[in-house]
Amino acid sequence: MEVQQYIITFLNDFVKILSEMSPYLLLGFFFAGLLYAFIPQNKIERYFNGLPFKSSVLASIFGIPLPLCSCGVIPTGTAFYKNGASKGGTVSFLISTPQTGVDSILATFSLMGLPFAIIRPLAALVTGITGGLITSVATKNETDTRTFQEQTEERKSFSQKVGDVFRYGFVDFIQDISKWLVIGLVLAAIISALIPNEFFELLNMPPIVQMLLILVVSIPLYICATGSIPLAAILILKGISPGAAFVLLMAGPATNAATITMIGKVLGRKSLFTYLATIIVGALGFGLLIDYALPTQWFTEITHQHLGHNHHKGLSWWQIASGVILMALIINGYIQKYLNTKKNSVTQLKNNTMEIKTIKVEGMTCNHCKANVESNLEKLAFIENAQVNLREKTVTLEGDNIELDKIKEAIDSLGYKAS
Repeated sequence: MEVQQYIITFLNDFVKILSEMSPYLLLGFFFAGLLYAFIPQNKIERYFNGLPFKSSVLASIFGIPLPLCSCGVIPTGTAFYKNGASKGGTVSFLISTPQTGVDSILATFSLMGLPFAIIRPLAALVTGITGGLITSVATKNETDTRTFQEQTEERKSFSQKVGDVFRYGFVDFIQDISKWLVIGLVLAAIISALIPNEFFELLNMPPIVQMLLILVVSIPLYICATGSIPLAAILILKGISPGAAFVLLMAGPATNAATITMIGKVLGRKSLFTYLATIIVGALGFGLLIDYALPTQWFTEITHQHLGHNHHKGLSWWQIASGVILMALIINGYIQKYLNTKKNSVTQLKNNTMEIKTIKVEGMTCNHCKANVESNLEKLAFIENAQVNLREKTVTLEGDNIELDKIKEAIDSLGYKAS
């Protein structure tokens, strides 16, 4: 009977957290689509070079609202750098962008309140600018060996851009974050059901110790800015300090093993050290600020109101409807992935007039990775078509006289590993 009660509590908490977040997530996905369709990448990257302070500020400002997680930021940041962005501007973008986005800001407000929703982009801005400035100073004497390719802008009609808003915001972007969003929701519901409220307060660990423990776990692991929100909210409910929860919100999305590897390979050790040091110091600094300089109730009251087991406020019809729509979109995303994989396989079987090779590529995790690898490989003269399979981590190439050495060089230059 006790197990059955835990299952019921888990399901109730899962539905509650999902329904609280869903209306704001759907609105965030729409804004994400607008940013993607009407502010294309080649309009942004021109601002990422020049004076260190200017490039760092602009890179952070442009990066904060963009809906890119710490895996999606890899190909975008690499593309910026390859197309002329300075190392300082690139590091600013890589630090500030994955910490937050228009979708996660709205979702943070829904579960954790306005103070958290304000301090997340503020921390991203401060750490992004700081990391970019330090990188510019540390790497000013390094020789730039890059060669740049002229970029052409694809002209699209207004109706095509409107189509891109909904295709990207409610299909591609959801495909990228759905796995980690669901994992975050499930873990939050499990913690909520199994761990008693105020559990971490009973452990009597000082806030700085809590922050250091979360930092050690967060840096190598991947968790997206949106998926970290339910986890952080539930941990506050269980007694963890708001500052320690903020360390999870900041360091979790900003770092993972793939991003660390890419920065070291593409930008060098000095840039990598600056990147990590800035995030670590920034996360601890803002965590201490929240715990010791700002009123605690700012960061705990909303979470207890929304997620506390003792409140009796029911969910509204629009929250429940939003939750149903979000789950339907997530399921649709997986269906579209399956259909696209099947379609690509059929196309490859039909087209046997060209040389076809399939290679393994490690590090690809989302649609940004897919698009970046495909577009860069198709620029090679001997490649007619490149198709990435994210599930199998492979890319199938069609062309004449395919040169595998150049393929490997192109993939490695993007921060991935070809084998």
